[in-house]
Amino acid sequence: GGQANLVQAIDNIFKVYDPKVIAVHTTCLSETIGDDIPQIISKAEADGKIPAGKFVFHCNTPSYVGSHITGFSNMTKAMVDYFAQRNGDRSKTINLIPGFVEPSDMAEIKRLAEMLGVKGIMFPDTSNVLNSPLTGKYKMYPEGGVTLDQLKASGSSAGTIGLGELGAGAAARALDAKCKVPCQVLNLPIGLHDTDIFIDTLRRMAGVNVPDALNLERGQLVDAIADYHQYLHGKRVALVGDPDQLLALSRFLVALEMKPVYIVTGSPAGKKYEAALREAVADVGDEVKIKVPGDMLLFHQWIKQAPVDLIIGNTYAKYIARDEDIPLVRHGFPILDRMGHSYFSTFGYRGALRLLEKMLEAILDRKDRDSSEPDFELVL
Repeated sequence: GGQANLVQAIDNIFKVYDPKVIAVHTTCLSETIGDDIPQIISKAEADGKIPAGKFVFHCNTPSYVGSHITGFSNMTKAMVDYFAQRNGDRSKTINLIPGFVEPSDMAEIKRLAEMLGVKGIMFPDTSNVLNSPLTGKYKMYPEGGVTLDQLKASGSSAGTIGLGELGAGAAARALDAKCKVPCQVLNLPIGLHDTDIFIDTLRRMAGVNVPDALNLERGQLVDAIADYHQYLHGKRVALVGDPDQLLALSRFLVALEMKPVYIVTGSPAGKKYEAALREAVADVGDEVKIKVPGDMLLFHQWIKQAPVDLIIGNTYAKYIARDEDIPLVRHGFPILDRMGHSYFSTFGYRGALRLLEKMLEAILDRKDRDSSEPDFELVL
């Protein structure tokens, strides 16, 4: 097996890079062989390869089970399994588990919590890590991210909110089972209604009131929706991406009276997820085709058979968008050919406003491009 190599790797990493924690995830070969990772970690500790005050934790991530979302969920749950502790007292802190989202989205969740006056522990937290600033000074480890002390303290929090069933549900429920921290698992806060639900859940869990500044942000989003609804109403949309993202996006589009008619995820999200997705689009009117799991070939075939007005998906969708001459809004993972997604969130009321702007720009740019000379208006 891989015991000798892993023990040597742990020793080298602590000596050369001096991290506080090493996270180990398995591979298909390691899983097939049957490597006992906890036993290997124990041997490394017994051999003195793990310095005092340092930690190694692991999760199982065989490539033939689930998708990248499965691996993310397993590693997030491992943070709970290895580190969360219950000290007997309940703090007023709320745990926030963001799911598989952008660092900008994680920063927005924390900003909303701060506006409500809620002290939160977010894990994992890639904000100010994957989007850290360029300062001219080299640092091995950025300032952002969750700390070990915070992970340990998560077991004594007043409650947990998990965002996205597939990305955050397992960790939220593990924390409840291990440390008796009550949890609620919500949709990602994309769009007006799911942001409302997140804010209301956080408000009630923490026992706080919603400030006027947050009501102002909500009102601005409602105003923009009212003003520009006429350009979005009835537009046919094709969605491709990760499950939790697609469910929240579909709910937002339906609320805007757009029509998400094709929805494909590559992740095997299960029958309960598909049922939730079908419930979200039940009022669309047109036939809605959903494939869980599906692939880009099927997605492309559907679009060829009956075109749409807009595609929302990651960078891989741009080939279909070019082939079929359909506007594309980049959203989800991965985005490899544009900047901004790590800095500008699509979460919360501000994020929904940004997403609304991106969809409007794509649709109205196409309207301008295709307009005849007499129909080419200065003001739409």
